[in-house]
Parts: sequence; C-alpha cells; structure tokens
Amino acid sequence: MLYKQIEQNKRKTIMLVMFFCLLIAGIGGAIGYLGYGDILLGLIVAAVVLAFYIPITYMSANAQVLGLSGATLATPEKHPQLYNIVESLCIPARIPMPKIYIINDPSPNAFATGIKPEKGSVAFTTGLLERLNREELEAVAAHEIGHIRNYDIRLMTISIALISVVAILADMGTRMLFHNRRSNDNKKTHPAVLIIALVFVILAPIAARFVHFAVSRNREYLADATAVELTRNSVGLKHALLKISGSDLDVRKAKGSTASMYFSSPFSKERKKKRTSWFSTHPSIESRIERLEKM
Repeated sequence: MLYKQIEQNKRKTIMLVMFFCLLIAGIGGAIGYLGYGDILLGLIVAAVVLAFYIPITYMSANAQVLGLSGATLATPEKHPQLYNIVESLCIPARIPMPKIYIINDPSPNAFATGIKPEKGSVAFTTGLLERLNREELEAVAAHEIGHIRNYDIRLMTISIALISVVAILADMGTRMLFHNRRSNDNKKTHPAVLIIALVFVILAPIAARFVHFAVSRNREYLADATAVELTRNSVGLKHALLKISGSDLDVRKAKGSTASMYFSSPFSKERKKKRTSWFSTHPSIESRIERLEKM
C-alpha cells in the first residue's frame, strides 16, 4: 500500500507539472496574439521570461525562506536530541545530514528547504520542540527529511516560480488587451481566437494557483508515506498531527507565499478545516490521518 501510494503521487505530480507548462505556453501565445497577432512571438516572450526568472528564484529560494521565517542555526550542544533524531533518519533516507534551524515561535510546526539533498535544511519551531515527545518529533522530522529525499523542495520552488511567471505574463496580456482597444491597428484578430486568448489571460493565474495547491497537497501525502517508511511507525505521525491541529496559534512570520513549505498549514484557521478545499495548501488533518491508518 505504501509504495503504491508513492508511485501514484509521483505520476500525478508529473501530470500536474506538464499542465503547468502547457498553461504558460497558452498564456504566452495569448499575449502574442493580443499584442501583435503572432502566437509564436508570444511563445518566445514566455520562454525568455521563464529562462530569466526561474534560475533566479531557484538559486535564491533557500536563503529567502530561511530569512523570512527568522530561523537561526541550531547546534548539537543546545539541541542534542534533535540532532540525534535527524542524523539517524538520514541513514535510511540515504541523504547527507541537512543543516538544522530553530524558529523562535510558540506555534508547533516545521519545514524543509534546499533545492537538492546536498544543500538541504530543516527548521523546527520552539513550539514544536516543547509540545511533542521524541516519537512524535521523529515522525515530523522524518516527514521533512522525506521532502528533501523526494526532491519536493525543488518541485515546490519551481512551482512558485511558475506562478510568478504566469502572473507576469497575465499582466502583460491585460496591458496588451487595453492597448488594442485604444488603437484599432490590429486587423488580423479572429473573434474566436481572441476569446480563447482572453480566457487564458484572465483565468490562467487562477488555474496556476489551483495547480500549485494541488501539487503542494500531493507532496504532503507523499512525505507522510515516506515518514512511515523511514520510521516504520505511523502512530507517531498521527499523534503529531493531532497535537499540531489542536494549536490555535499561527506561525508569526509565515507568509502566504511560503505556507506550502510547512509541515501543516502555519495558519490555525486553515488547520481547523475538516475538509480540503481547492485553495488549501495542505490536505486536511483528518484526510492525512485517514491515509496513515490505511498504511
């Protein structure tokens, strides 16, 4: 059951990323058509924006996430148990020891970052360290190690960059639309193609958000499955989820743009929801526990 779930999640993720790329191609073509009556030119513009924006986001994401969260580097002397847990999990995961960070925040949560295992980092809030016992802390750490091992951080970083690209292109398309309304120089636009182009420009940013959230939820299920694989224990993760869901505190420095990186939603209102919505960055706690009980 565990390995079947992992394979299903990987296939779904590939399909979602392919859809994301098609969405960007579509909005690029729409820009070219709205602005110049040339779809190919729009595709070239989209490719150029991607070529510049994604590498910048890719290389700076790690430092940005840690900086925004207020994380400080932990030491083995101050947090020996945490170091022992993370180090022991890296052996079955077959990844290098990540850097460990502490976030001074009473809300229990954690996240992982790093575009590849060799540059991985895991961060834990002080609230998490205070509320969870060793078994539960090990389960949360295994979940975050799973994100690093499965290259989820790379995927989410690319996903966030793609959302930004879609937003930039959609804004360009909107400007092209108003420009065309004011100047009637473009006589080549076909009404049906024009409507399709408008649909891409208006709905693409919304669709991009949906895809990003779906990818995020998908990777949480996969990281839960990986945590069970590494610890051979689903009970610790279940209890950790229950304790974290019981907190009414938000992670103080969490942002909407980084919410998907956390172990569970950093916003208590989102954590309390019984059902997963299209706008959720994480599956509901009930849904995650239900899957754990089936493993």
